[in-house]
Amino acid sequence: MSSPIEPTPSRWQTGPRLVALALVVWAVACAPAPPVEGPPASTTGSAEPLPSSSAPGSAAPFDKEGVPPELATGYRDVAGVTSGSLMVGAANPHASRVGLAILQAGGSAVDAAVAMALVLALVEPQSSGIGGGAFLLHWQAGTSKLTAFDGRETAPRTARPTQFLDAAGRPRAYRAAIVGGLSVGVPGELRMLELAHRKHGKLPWERLFQPAITLARKGFAISPRLHKLLGYMPKLPQMQPAASYFYLAGGAPKPVGTVLVNEPLAQVFEVVATQGADAFYTGAIARDIVAAVRGDRRNPGRLSLADLAAYRAVQREPICAPYRGARVCGMPPPTSGGVAALQILGVLANFDVAATGVGSVDAVHLFAEASRLAYADRDQYIADPDVVDVPVAGLLDPAYLAKRAQLINPARTMGKAAPGTVAARGALRWAPDQSLELPSTTHLVVVDGAGNGVSMTASVESAFGSHLMVRGFMLNNELTDFAFEPTVGGKPVANALAPGKRPRSSMTPMVVLTGDGKKLRLLVGSPGGSRIIDYVTRVLVAVLDFGLDVQTAIGRPNVVNRNGATELEQVTGFETWLQTTRAGLEARGHAVKVRSLNSGIHAIERRPDGKLSGGADPRREGVILGN
Repeated sequence: MSSPIEPTPSRWQTGPRLVALALVVWAVACAPAPPVEGPPASTTGSAEPLPSSSAPGSAAPFDKEGVPPELATGYRDVAGVTSGSLMVGAANPHASRVGLAILQAGGSAVDAAVAMALVLALVEPQSSGIGGGAFLLHWQAGTSKLTAFDGRETAPRTARPTQFLDAAGRPRAYRAAIVGGLSVGVPGELRMLELAHRKHGKLPWERLFQPAITLARKGFAISPRLHKLLGYMPKLPQMQPAASYFYLAGGAPKPVGTVLVNEPLAQVFEVVATQGADAFYTGAIARDIVAAVRGDRRNPGRLSLADLAAYRAVQREPICAPYRGARVCGMPPPTSGGVAALQILGVLANFDVAATGVGSVDAVHLFAEASRLAYADRDQYIADPDVVDVPVAGLLDPAYLAKRAQLINPARTMGKAAPGTVAARGALRWAPDQSLELPSTTHLVVVDGAGNGVSMTASVESAFGSHLMVRGFMLNNELTDFAFEPTVGGKPVANALAPGKRPRSSMTPMVVLTGDGKKLRLLVGSPGGSRIIDYVTRVLVAVLDFGLDVQTAIGRPNVVNRNGATELEQVTGFETWLQTTRAGLEARGHAVKVRSLNSGIHAIERRPDGKLSGGADPRREGVILGN
């Protein structure tokens, strides 16, 4: 056997090609953006401030390395769960209980996912909801068919590439761009859930809303995590009606255990339950959304009633490739998660990773180097495939990944990786994009009694999105996932803002199948902004290379490299590992950062005996439940 960190012959095969993609059309005219408040002062509990903008024309308008992970709220003991046939996992116990009840009532995996997502909109408003977007992978056991549903937000038709630049042509300070209407994209989650339910639901659409309606009217207790995040937000206490809902009169967050009743959201759910998603995208609810976005005094946006009415969720072809005898599948663009995760695995396929030993310096070095290569390509190539020709097949080509793997030196880090050269229309003229993706997201997993599965990641972008609350739900700030600078060094950026375009994402819901692609093996995903890719891929490697059960894999320390410093997570019980790994990586030239890396991973694995094994992230409040 070759050395574990010497390349071995590639076993990687490319997944199916995407349909033909349109050429990008760049709109460049735009009036100067309206003035907004400057960046806030640091707040108690905000350990790491958001990065500010830099000079125009730079290759990196923001310091991606400076984006802190989502706020850590503790690390708890979590035991894995085993079940015979049904299993759900979500970021809040209320959502998990509702999902299991739907399955026990005869609902499908999609039915449970819809009901769970609606409850999360109520109890986890900092992370997701009907004012945001989502990606969903659905496995249909009877036909061995995997389908990808894209509910990513879109830019308004009047959006302009330069709308996040100031009058001098410089990128705005990021905090100033987040808050208010200008950052709001057309929400996509409800349309996507409706599309998935139309194809794979069993219970009536209206029934799936009843648990969320009941809980909204009965009220739910503020959890420790929600309370801590409320204390972290400097602008939210100034934003009505969110301020009155979440905060006391003096501006302090309402205490843990305070019961929040959300009658406006219950009423929205009732209307959508009986009239369908059209009631959200047209009519009175749509008018209120547009009024909030365009009427925001700080940062008025461009969203219109026509934008909402025109929104469509998209069914796409998943991208898949073999790895260690399994078939690993993910979402295609506009998220970068599936491509980047498969690229990391495709590079690692050229090495005997298992021989390095779980958690070894060799294993971490290999993972970090493979990750920096994937992130370099991600920043160069990934954008909305309906606007930009994204070379997915080329990025996952086994010969290309084998060549990229040869850049890894077992004894020394390569440092900053350059993107590879992949053939695509216009690909060589793109400039790298370093847009920020803030880490407020959620992930859920479901397996129903028929063996169907869902892996779904949803988001409103940064914590509490744009801070605009309409009828009890938060509106996203996903437009800040576009590049603030549409051109860099005279070259266009693939992920530049354009009318009707979907911003690039890092959401990484994944589905692992048996090698023949006929049976479900694993569902996994996580929140975490641009770090999601490494959170999820680390678990895939732990399960597929090292044979760990999903709960053990999730609980091990996270390792992240976004083509910069290698970030190591400080976790109680792994102090010796941290010390040894840091020293070993620094000896190989890595710049190492030790920090909290607050993933929120949920996973369900089908064991060889046919039973289900589930894992929930000990860093958050989520739970896995089975029958």
